[in-house]
Amino acid sequence: MKRIIISMAACGALALGATACGGDDDSGGSASASTGGDLSGTIKIDGSSTVAPFAQAAQEAFQGENPNVKITVGTSGTGGGFEKFCAGETDISDASRPIKPDEEAPVCKKAGIDYEEIQVANDGIAVVTNPDLKVACLTTDQLKKLWNKGSKVKKLSEINPKLPDTELKLFGPGTDSGTFDFFTGEINGEEGVSREDYSPSEDDNVLVQGVAGESGGLGYFGHSYYEQNKDKLNLVKVDGGDGCIAPSVETIQSGEYKPLSRPLFMYPSTKALKRPEVKAFLQYVNDNYQAIADASQIVAMESGQAAKAKAVLGG
Repeated sequence: MKRIIISMAACGALALGATACGGDDDSGGSASASTGGDLSGTIKIDGSSTVAPFAQAAQEAFQGENPNVKITVGTSGTGGGFEKFCAGETDISDASRPIKPDEEAPVCKKAGIDYEEIQVANDGIAVVTNPDLKVACLTTDQLKKLWNKGSKVKKLSEINPKLPDTELKLFGPGTDSGTFDFFTGEINGEEGVSREDYSPSEDDNVLVQGVAGESGGLGYFGHSYYEQNKDKLNLVKVDGGDGCIAPSVETIQSGEYKPLSRPLFMYPSTKALKRPEVKAFLQYVNDNYQAIADASQIVAMESGQAAKAKAVLGG
């Protein structure tokens, strides 16, 4: 992803580049979200590759105003991120789905890790093909036939003779990915149930490269990765029962792009939230959620969602 720094001070706008316009003026956020560089410390973030572009844009912007705070952003996938988080290795876990109450939450509880769930953005899972594979729309039933456990479909023409008969090369998130959990739950009817003969990765950039590099490439991943690579991918509309809908800011925020729209989260531990730099970072994210979403090409929260997140932070 392009390194993106947001200047909410002198610029009052977004800028792509390696430096901000400056961090000494008043921020567009609240006073608690920008301290003129007085903060210091380290914040460790890991988890969802879908949330990562948003987290990285926030990291660049916040560090531009608070250079003594060092923030690292990893991409272990939602499940992998929660493993590190519940082991006390990270301060914030990025997630493209809620924490699992029957799996991950008990692990955190046993380790004495309490946390807050804070929505930071929205997302729609993009179904894409190589541009050579001309596919305009697929129904959720057709996607299930393609991706369900035990599927032997090798060509889309086996699902519908009107679809291309190119042999497919499938790419999708690995099992530690929240995108994998969400997609399989919504499309295949049970979370984690999927055909296994595809090329998996928790890194969405690897999936983009895979689909773009194979004439029969087809895969799915977070919408922002399509937006960043639309020149080398074909976006497939999804028919969830009300006609073919493409994911966009408008259709994802409204829920019209169903069933593949979802919220995105950051989970800070309550222990980390007591540290001034962590609290200030998350308040900065909430105060500037629209600008950060625009910079990272992620779908922003609606105002009501942002207000709810602000209340969790005590704002």
